[in-house]
Amino acid sequence: MTRSERPARRRPTNARGSAQPTGSAQSAGRGAGRNTGRSGGGKGPARKAAPPQEFSLPETITPALPAVESFDALDMPAALTKTLAAQGVTEPFPIQGATLPNSLAGRDVLGRGRTGSGKTLAFGLALLARTAGRRAESKAPLALVLVPTRELAQQVDDAITPYATAVNLRVATAVGGMSIGRQAGSLRRGVEVLVATPGRLKDLIERGDCVLNQVAITVLDEADQMADMGFMPQVTALLKQVEPGGQRLLFSATLDKNIDRLVRMFLTDPVVHSVDPSAGAVTTMEHHVLHVADETDKKAVALRIAARDGRVILFVDTKRGADRFTKRLLANGVRASALHGGRSQPQRNRTLDQFKNGQVTALVATNVAARGIHIDDLDLVVNVDPPTDHKDYLHRGGRTARAGESGSVVTLVLPEQKREMSRLMADAGISPRTAMVKSSDTELSRITGAREPSGVPVVIEVPQPVEQPKSSRPRSRPRPAGSGTGSGARRGAGTSAQRGGTGRQGAGGGDATAGRTGRRTAAGTGTNGSGSARRSDGSARRTEAPKAADGGRQGGRGRGRSPQGGGRTERGGQGGGGRRAA
Repeated sequence: MTRSERPARRRPTNARGSAQPTGSAQSAGRGAGRNTGRSGGGKGPARKAAPPQEFSLPETITPALPAVESFDALDMPAALTKTLAAQGVTEPFPIQGATLPNSLAGRDVLGRGRTGSGKTLAFGLALLARTAGRRAESKAPLALVLVPTRELAQQVDDAITPYATAVNLRVATAVGGMSIGRQAGSLRRGVEVLVATPGRLKDLIERGDCVLNQVAITVLDEADQMADMGFMPQVTALLKQVEPGGQRLLFSATLDKNIDRLVRMFLTDPVVHSVDPSAGAVTTMEHHVLHVADETDKKAVALRIAARDGRVILFVDTKRGADRFTKRLLANGVRASALHGGRSQPQRNRTLDQFKNGQVTALVATNVAARGIHIDDLDLVVNVDPPTDHKDYLHRGGRTARAGESGSVVTLVLPEQKREMSRLMADAGISPRTAMVKSSDTELSRITGAREPSGVPVVIEVPQPVEQPKSSRPRSRPRPAGSGTGSGARRGAGTSAQRGGTGRQGAGGGDATAGRTGRRTAAGTGTNGSGSARRSDGSARRTEAPKAADGGRQGGRGRGRSPQGGGRTERGGQGGGGRRAA
């Protein structure tokens, strides 16, 4: 959908087809349209003026509790406070200090903050503190965190697990791309906190492996991306299943009309807190738009940036583009790996581990990595292919300058992309520094640390999916039908396991033994001759007994030894009742 079509999708706050107002006129128009449409007489609660691109935030009816500047001032279990100190978290970030007093008191919260502003602990500490001391029943979690991506689910799980352990709460994740059977098993054993993506949670509920009627606290993290990814119908259906009157905490980096709908449907008199403008501008983050002459020069510039001394994430548009660019980097001596939706979740996890431990220095990613990935000390993000939406730009850039650290976001722009990029930056509320560069320019090196790659090809082990162990049980093979009077294995009319008897392979006077003494044994007359063989020491596989002189296919009653010496094998018999020993 083109940018010019977007106003038509917004709430009908103005006449359709009219020019979109800006500034205060736009906010006023939206507020009026909302109140009129909602109550018919303008009786809806007053709304604060909204920045461009956003809905008007709800006015809080009940005054919010004041913010705190220390975790010690919060009414939290001592175990949580102690764990915070052990994790090196000494002072709350602004969004934590502002929302925790209210969320700990049970209030609904609408929080807006850029990626890396501390949202995870803002809702995580409240959720754990209010759930501590309770025990979940099988399949019935007590608290739910909904996230849009697997990576974000893993990040949330990693962030809150130390604190959950401190207050004896169990945390589980339910995401696509991983074994649903294991996730169902965790739920059956009981978990207090479930971190899930909407699609996988829906599957688990439909299977009967999870119910939400005991969920008293629900968190929606990165709600705007869930809307962008088309999860709104699933999210709405899931929220209708949780305990009525429960607490809802909604956190997002941007707020748009889809979030407005969730707020109106599910939040009651929410405390509203915004760390910074919707653009997510960060004072410690620099934004650079580097203009390149053509596609060839762009590839050369991107290659030299990737060869810098230090880690970098390079965003491209497509999975195929990520794989191609990664191969080019490896061929030129850059330790690179690709991260995109075409990789399984275990592969993606191992790629991230390689990037975190330094085995990989250049991570080539699609938007799958734009949210939910936290890499310490990452100071550069490069948009090799510019994003098409300002929210995607913000979340790509949010991989750097996290938690007060500094970082730079560099976007490579072709001549035909210049106008669209200017519009995107305006929507994001960012005034970037611009420059025209070539791959050999010193200005490029100054901004990004770009340098000439070594040119010596390198090989990075591509993470492979873990193969399931193959069953050691041998496949059954067709057996010749015995024509003798005895009852052959699987074919005869004797008392074998296949014919209602107690012997496995045949009916006779021997044992069908499994376990330490061998796999399968039976005594009686065999289809290929006479004899009984027992794998008593497990050394023989399934060895035919030698034919007896008087046996053949007619089945005598003699015995023959297995060539392996330790076991005797028999295929069928005419004897009485065989028996099975475990």
